[in-house]
Amino acid sequence: MYLACPNCLATNRIPSKRLHDAPVCGSCKTPLMFDEPMPLADTALPVYLTNTELPVLVDFWAAWCGPCKAMAPQFAKAALQLPDVRFIKVDSDAAPQASARYAIRSIPTLILFNQNHELARLSGTTSATDLIYWVNKELVALRQKP
Repeated sequence: MYLACPNCLATNRIPSKRLHDAPVCGSCKTPLMFDEPMPLADTALPVYLTNTELPVLVDFWAAWCGPCKAMAPQFAKAALQLPDVRFIKVDSDAAPQASARYAIRSIPTLILFNQNHELARLSGTTSATDLIYWVNKELVALRQKP
C-alpha cells in the first residue's frame, strides 16, 4: 500500500496489515494514518492524490464561509469513524489552482477520490453520520463495479 506524506509528500510503502500500527513517513517522521483532517496546499493536493492508494475525502472550504465553519466539526468527527479514509482540507482561497482543477463552484464541497479518480462529490453541509453513510455507500459501489 502506498501513502503520500501530508507533510513532505514523500511516497511511503506500508504493508496493508500494518496500516494501523502508527506508521510514520520514512523521510520526515510525520504520522501517515492521522486521526484528524490534514490541510494541504494548492500544489500538494495532486501529488498527494496520485501517491495515496487509500480513499481520500477532500473538503474544499474557506475561512470566511459560515457553512464551512459548521461543517468542520462534522468532517473531523467523521474522520475519527473512518480510519481507512484520508481526510484532507483545502482552503479554496489559498488554493485557487486546486479549486479550478476540480471545478469547485460552491463551498463547502466534498470530493471523494480513490487512486486519484473522483468517485463522488457532495456540496453543502451534512452531519457526520450522513457523511459516513455517503462515503461508505460510494466505496461499496466502487467495490461492486466489474
